[in-house]
Parts: sequence; C-alpha cells; structure tokens
Amino acid sequence: QVQLVESGGGSVQAGGSLRLSCVSSKIRLDRNTMAWFRQHPEKTLELIARIDSGGTPFYSDSVKGRFTISKDNAKNTIYLQMDSLKEEDTGVYLCNRYPTAGYAFGRGTQVTVYS
Repeated sequence: QVQLVESGGGSVQAGGSLRLSCVSSKIRLDRNTMAWFRQHPEKTLELIARIDSGGTPFYSDSVKGRFTISKDNAKNTIYLQMDSLKEEDTGVYLCNRYPTAGYAFGRGTQVTVYS
C-alpha cells in the first residue's frame, strides 16, 4: 500500500517561510512526476507545484516566484520551500503522484498564515 506522509506545516505570520516534506513509501520519484496540492478551507483542491522525474518544476500562478519544489530521489522525499507566505496560502498541503492515477492522498499538513 502506497503511503504518502507530509510534514512541516504550522502557523506563521504573513511574509514568513515554511518548508514542507513528503515521504513516499512506494512511488519512485525517479520514475514519476510528483506534485503538491493545496486544499483550501472551502475544500477545493488546487495543484500548486509539480516536479517531473528529471527534476523539472512547474508552478501555478498563485505560488510562482514564492514557492520552490525540489526532491531527493535517494530519500524518496519531495520538498516545498514556501517563502513570502500570504494569508491566502492557508490550507492543508498534500502531495501525490501527478496525475494521481488512483493513488490515495495522505493526511496532509496544515499551514495557517496570519496577519
């Protein structure tokens, strides 16, 4: 069973930074595109960043220039460095393969940005 475990969330003042991690138990990062998603308080799910097997990143307009996705294939871990955080970045952050292809999401990690 595939497990995705996110960590690193917390409460931070606007303008601050956080670094999220996601460990994948079975999805090989050197063979798959992985992504970070954000679930907003109203429960909508937004794709915010992805990184392909070769390490090429893609960002949504909402986070471009502020967030950086990276990975460590040896540790089967992807990261999301979040800088210049805004209140609208508040939500639950989850990782998964992209496309998800039926892989279940993990529990995610809560990020709360306050002014």
